[in-house]
Amino acid sequence: MSRKKPRLSHDGRVFLMALAAGFPAVAVALGLVWTGDHTPKVEWTLTTLVVSTWLGFAFSAREQVVRPLHTLANLLAALREGDFSVRGRRALPGDALGTALAEVNELGQTLREQRLGALEATALLGKVMAEIDVAVFAFDEARVLRLVNRAGERLLGQPSVRLLGRDAEALGMSRLLEGEAPRTIDAKFPGAGGQWELRRGGFRQGGRPHELIVLTDLQRALREEERQAWQRLVRVLGHEINNSLAPIRSIAGNLQETLRRSPRPPEWDQDVGRGLAVIGRRAEALGRFMTSYARLARLPPPKLAPIDVAAWVKRVVELEKRLAIEVLPGPQVSILGDGDQLDQLLINLVQNAVEAALETGGGVRLTWEQRAGQVEVSVVDDGPGLADTANLFVPFFTTKPGGSGIGLVLSRQIAEAHRGALSLRNRSGHRGCEARLRLLR
Repeated sequence: MSRKKPRLSHDGRVFLMALAAGFPAVAVALGLVWTGDHTPKVEWTLTTLVVSTWLGFAFSAREQVVRPLHTLANLLAALREGDFSVRGRRALPGDALGTALAEVNELGQTLREQRLGALEATALLGKVMAEIDVAVFAFDEARVLRLVNRAGERLLGQPSVRLLGRDAEALGMSRLLEGEAPRTIDAKFPGAGGQWELRRGGFRQGGRPHELIVLTDLQRALREEERQAWQRLVRVLGHEINNSLAPIRSIAGNLQETLRRSPRPPEWDQDVGRGLAVIGRRAEALGRFMTSYARLARLPPPKLAPIDVAAWVKRVVELEKRLAIEVLPGPQVSILGDGDQLDQLLINLVQNAVEAALETGGGVRLTWEQRAGQVEVSVVDDGPGLADTANLFVPFFTTKPGGSGIGLVLSRQIAEAHRGALSLRNRSGHRGCEARLRLLR
């Protein structure tokens, strides 16, 4: 078995090359010295001088090559260790060594800026993780907890020093690492229980895969939404009921005052009749209001069936007799929906558009198009536009005399029940409004 010869170092190769470069001249000089007519003392003196000079220049050439490499190695080692403050002194500008040192210095400056940016981003991320009101956990491939924020500590009822390093099974969180995500779960933890939204995603840290779990407490959001819904309900009901009870109370008081008079005024019969008529009208209006509200609250789930969009549009347009509606042809496409509910939705949009167009003597155009698995129906009018876009979908809010204020609310409920969306906006650059209804195919 042959042994591999050790390779000569870079320093040694540079030294040998320097010796080889000067060897011809040294050989010629020594040949002339020893073949000439010189005394032995002169020959040995010249030989020593020539060889010493030769070796000195060879060692000097080696040092000129090796020392900059050592400097570069020290600079790179400092960068590897994270010390970005070390800089190399620049050599003459324009030469190879100066270029190399300049590039290393620029690399150090770039790495320094990147490290500062990474430290700032990490500090910001840590601050956000600590302050957000959702529980965040990170498990490695062995299902061992490696990261938890303050909300997670509160949820599990223990500080992070007692949680980190424990596996998901011991923490009662193994089922969170399984199944589909995102999803809604009902779970009870040491710190809280209720309904949670589970989101999960993967990332790598230190070259190892990790699983990130985010738990959002839905109970708080639902309670806040419920509170706001009750406030809106009480405000609307109180406003409408007070509008009806105030005149009833006033007229009832006037009638009682009239009954106590003796003798009664000659127009007493007429006053009683008018008062009872007003009370009857207000009671009837209040009854209509409650019926409309019950209609909103009892919208049944849609019964889905194939609907041809062109036939649906034509059927609704033919119901409108006040104004000729321009129907721009669209693609032949069908959707799944409840025909009765979608008829009511489109009738509401068309009626609103026609009433707006009649105010200004303009027209109404209706069309539809297909986009990414959806059908978008547009109803455009040349009316005065929307004066208050913030309250469009507030129940019982209306700007039309005699309006109920439930048409658009009911329409949006129908659209959302079909997993679609309804939006209204003023036209850009033109007078009027555009209603857009998006439905899944």
